[in-house]
Formats: sequence, structure tokens, C-alpha cells
Amino acid sequence: MTQASRAFLLGPLLKGVSRSFYLTLAVLPVGMRDPIGLAYLLARAADTIADTSLLPPARRLEWLLSLRAQVNGRPDEAALRSIAAEVAGQQTDSDEKVLLESLGPALGILVQLDDADRAAVRGIVTTLSEGMEFDLVTFPDETSGQLVALPDDAALDRYTYMVAGCVGEFWTTMTFLHEPGVVKRDADEMKALGIRFGKALQLTNVLRDAAKDLRIGRCYLPADRLARGRIAPGDLLGQDASQLARPVMFDLVRVALAHYRAGIDYTFAIPPRAMRLRLACIWPIVIGLMTLRLLVSNPNWIEPGRASKVRRNEVYKAVAWSIPRSLSNGSLRRWFDRLLGDIERVLDAAVVARHR
Repeated sequence: MTQASRAFLLGPLLKGVSRSFYLTLAVLPVGMRDPIGLAYLLARAADTIADTSLLPPARRLEWLLSLRAQVNGRPDEAALRSIAAEVAGQQTDSDEKVLLESLGPALGILVQLDDADRAAVRGIVTTLSEGMEFDLVTFPDETSGQLVALPDDAALDRYTYMVAGCVGEFWTTMTFLHEPGVVKRDADEMKALGIRFGKALQLTNVLRDAAKDLRIGRCYLPADRLARGRIAPGDLLGQDASQLARPVMFDLVRVALAHYRAGIDYTFAIPPRAMRLRLACIWPIVIGLMTLRLLVSNPNWIEPGRASKVRRNEVYKAVAWSIPRSLSNGSLRRWFDRLLGDIERVLDAAVVARHR
């Protein structure tokens, strides 16, 4: 592993595949960037394997499990060559193709990390890949025309932990390893808050992306919640789906808001002087709440092409506003409260309307 190769993987390639997340990576304290950046690269490679729909799910699962084993110290150069040949060749995104062809060097960086960082990276990539495995074994082939829903809230909660809650846990581990003494609260307490923080972000993704997921056979809205509203998963593909499932969406938004409050507690546990760490938390909270604000006001929230996405210029504004606000607990609290209040007013109005 040359320094040039390491610099490319954790620089231009990471920026190319991480897109908006690279902004968060770039603002982190220096010591945290490489292990978190590497974890992102390996997880992104695993996700690309899992999402390559031109390959049958069983084949994707085989390569996913192989990569997981290699992350955990069981090298298999033949498998890496096969992934590069079979999976990379199916990619239309050139950066993702290069990433899959660069797994050997990426795993080489993993070996170079110190013991604590290496263990943490292995742990997070393993858990994230378990979430990808969950998708592959739970849901049908994307082209099958079938639709499967998660059974209940417990399954959704477990899923949101595997694909995002665990990231909050990992993030906390990295913070305590590389910025000791900055956060005064207990590490286990912070990990619990971090898990809920990640779940908030993933629930937001689940609701925002519901239309797209439904059309590849995946319904993350729990079947028991749908059944209480006399909704079958297949009904979510109909013309009146947005209105029909709106109460379910609102209920899940309330769950997400409770998790966001844990994320806000997490953020306030980081002192203003640790601006980089604070900003890395503020940005996803604000963008997530802005997304939910759009979602609850979107009458067509579950229709194709009508997803609730924050415009890029609004993201840039939020990033700019966050810098001075990060230095003042009062200003930051008012910003969060305003975003939460905007969403809750819509939810409360819907409850009143429902009981008239």
C-alpha cells in the first residue's frame, strides 16, 4: 500500500462515492477522518454489491458475505478478483466501479489502522452489511413484481439499527477514541443517544424513499401498522396511496421526531468549542428535519417522482447558518425547536381533523 494509493482512496475516490457525506467527513477532526472514511468506503462497496440488481440476489449475497469475511481478516484474493470482474463491470457510476476494483488496497489500509480503530471499523462494516443481507433475504428480487412488507415495528426498529443506528454507535466510539475528554457524558449513554440519532435519519430515509422502494418490492412500512388502517401493502401502489397511508406516515414521523430529540441531546453534549464535531451532528439533524417538514406537507408523498427532497441551495443555506449557531446553545436550540414545531403543528392539525 503506497501513500499515493492511500491518499487517492481516502481523498478523490472517497469524495466521488460519498457525495454530500464528504462534507461531514471533511469537517471532522483530523484523527477521525481516515477510520471513518475507510469505514464509509468499505460499507459503500458492500452496498454497491447488494444493490447490483443485474445480478441475482443469491449471487450478490455470496459476494457480500465474502467481503464481510475479508473485512474481518479472512483474505480471499480470488474473490476480490471475481467481485472486480463480475460486479464492477455492471456499474454505470465510474467511481463505484473504481471502488470495487480497489478493494484490495482498501483492505490494506484497514490492516494499517491501530487496533482500536481497526476493531471499530470491522464492527461497523459487519453490522451495516448485516442490514444489507437483511434486505436481500427478506425482500424479493427487484424484478419479480412481488411486494413484501416488514411485519411490525420491531422489525423496522431492528432494520434502522443495522443500517444507521449502528453508525451513531460507531461515531461515538470514534469520538471517545480520538477526542478524549471533549464529551463529558458517559460513553454508554452517548452511544445509546447515537443509536437513536441514526435511527431518526434512517426512518426519514424510509419515508422519503417509500415510493421508490415499493416499486422494487420493498415495503418498510410495518404490515401491522398498515393492517390497523385496513391497508394491504399492495394498496400502496394505487392512485390514492398517499392519502390512504398518510396516517401511518404521520405516526412514523412522530417516532422519528422522538429519535431526533435524542440526536439533539447528543449534539448538545458536545461543547461549542468542539465546533467540528458539533457541525457533523447539526447538519444531518437540520437536513433530516427539513426533509420531514416537506414530507408531512406533501399530499403526494408516496407517488413516484414526488419524493420530499431538500433543494441543494437550501442545504447550502443551512450549512452556512449552522456555523454561527453552533457557537450558541440558545440559538441552536431555537433553530431545532422551530423545525420540530413546524412538523408537529402539521401532525397535530391532522389529529384534530381526524376527530372532527
